[in-house]
Order: sequence, then structure tokens, then C-alpha cells
Amino acid sequence: MSDDTTPNPATRNRNRVLLLLLFAMFFGSMLVAGALRFSGWRPEGTKNVGELLDPPGDVRTLTPRLLSGGDYAWKASERTWRIVVAPPADCGAECDTLAREIETVWQLFGKDADDVHVLWLCATDACAWPAGVPQPATLKLLAPDAQLRAGLPRVDDTAVKSAASGRGVPAYVIDPYGFVILRYAPGFDPSGLRTDVARLVKLK
Repeated sequence: MSDDTTPNPATRNRNRVLLLLLFAMFFGSMLVAGALRFSGWRPEGTKNVGELLDPPGDVRTLTPRLLSGGDYAWKASERTWRIVVAPPADCGAECDTLAREIETVWQLFGKDADDVHVLWLCATDACAWPAGVPQPATLKLLAPDAQLRAGLPRVDDTAVKSAASGRGVPAYVIDPYGFVILRYAPGFDPSGLRTDVARLVKLK
């Protein structure tokens, strides 16, 4: 009795087709993924709302001073993220609105709120958090600092203005190491700021 294990032509052809299909699926998906990446496309859930700064601002070597005295250190090991606003001296009602929005955003971080500091970079020594607006528990009023202000890209750019007020104040996100990574143009939607920072805080 003979044991003929040689596959017949139909089986060989079926195996070849299956192999070619597997090859096409594997390398085809890689080609599509590569094309999407180089075209700049990203899944909706991974897109940031704020402007991703490239290159990021670098303020690691700076040691901001607190308006009340003492230094503010970046302390990368604590994994603290910062929302930074640098309003002009004559900000007025715009700062009231912005402070209220920032405080609401901070509250919405819930249990992660302690990992997000709100830095209010004063333009003068007489500045204060807007009266009547609750203060985030992690609020830090920073003394005027020309170098830190210069490290916030386009902080005084008046080319982009708030449609509502004609002016507006940008906001920034600084990572735990001291890199300014995101910018929000004047008149930004605070919900976008919350979405971006909430995602970053989860990266611990």
C-alpha cells in the first residue's frame, strides 16, 4: 500500500492563493498605515485640540518666582502638568472670563486636579487673580518674568484675536519637564483645553 502525500494541483493552487492573500493583507496594511502617517492623518481620539508647538518652547532652565515670594520649580519627578496664562497688565474683563473658564476646566479634572497647576504669569507686581472668581487649589501667581514670557511662543501676538472682544489672551500647556508643548489662541474653546490636558494627565 502506497502513501501518496503529494498535493494535487488544485490544492497547490489554493495554498498559493491563500499565501498571496496573507502577503497582500500584511504588507498592504503596512503601506496604508505608512501613507496615512506621512500624510499627517491621525485617529480622531489622538488629535490634540490645541496647537502642537514644533519645536516646543523650552523653559527648563528658568526658575520662576512666586508673587508671594520663593521659587517655583518644575520638578519633573512629580509628573505635574501646567496650564499657563500670561495676561497683559490691562486685561480687565477678559481676564475675569478667562479665569472663570480656567477654574471650571481645572475643577473638571476631578481626582487628577492636583496634578495640574494653574500658572498665572503676572505682568506687574500689582496683579492678582480676578476678584470674585474661585481660585483653583493649585493656582500659582508668578512674578513678572520677561524670560519666561519670552518662552511662551507668540504670547503677545495680536494678529490672532478673539472674535468676541477683539483681543483675547492665549493659554499654554507646559509638560512636567518644562517644555511648552501646546498653545491655545486667544478666544479658544476651554473644552478643548480640558480634553487635551485630561489625556496628558493619564499618561503617567
